[in-house]
Amino acid sequence: MPYLAKTLIYPIKSLDGVEVEQSKILSSGALEFDREFALFDGQGKFVNGKNNSKIHLIRSQFDIFNRTISLQTPKEDSAQVFHLDSEQPEIAASLSDFLGFAVTLRQNPFLGFPDDTNSPGPTVISTATLTEVASWFPGLNVDDMRRRIRANIEVGGVPAFWEDQLFSQQGDIISLRVGEVHLFGVNPCQRCIVPTRNPDSGEAYPNFQKIFVQQRQATLPDWADSSYFNHFYRLGVNTRLTPSETGKFCQIGHEIDLITSQM
Repeated sequence: MPYLAKTLIYPIKSLDGVEVEQSKILSSGALEFDREFALFDGQGKFVNGKNNSKIHLIRSQFDIFNRTISLQTPKEDSAQVFHLDSEQPEIAASLSDFLGFAVTLRQNPFLGFPDDTNSPGPTVISTATLTEVASWFPGLNVDDMRRRIRANIEVGGVPAFWEDQLFSQQGDIISLRVGEVHLFGVNPCQRCIVPTRNPDSGEAYPNFQKIFVQQRQATLPDWADSSYFNHFYRLGVNTRLTPSETGKFCQIGHEIDLITSQM
């Protein structure tokens, strides 16, 4: 029986995630607190792991309910604790000092700062998928791959690439019911440079993308609609939710069902 095995949120975009027992659906369809904050440079552009590998060297731990972050950079001997709401300038100053240029911390509690603003629902992947993909790279394990892929919802009790059923095919709408929450699969998530790097050091794994693409194409399940793969550097599924899901919760251990309906 498929079930919700893990939920991870990333309160500050590109920094470390935190595992939570339950997550609330916002009116935008995003998970509460996920990518609620993001760093920006003086030109108003994102400062993230895609464009600055030093981001990987920053360690952060979040206390979601007390709204604090414990933040440590290689320039500091110990972690500093900040309040996410009342000490945003102090957080930005600490990170600016480490990065070597001025950054600001912005907040969007309604949508957050997802990569895909058209599909801001939680990204979905299975534990078996993460395990399988980690096996393609000697020296990596499932937790390493989890930290590289940075998905929100992890499904247990299913085979690898089970989530490739979730994007619509042949005129059907595929929804995922997690407890009482309905999510609609949209497309396989296009990956960026971040998975190629060690999440602690930022060091690139040799030929990561080439190996990934070759293996992903070779292992694509028969049930996956290959028309969604203009390239094979895709993993996990982007989702959307309707406003009717606002305020509902996804809880660890919830049973998961696939529901197919006609467009």
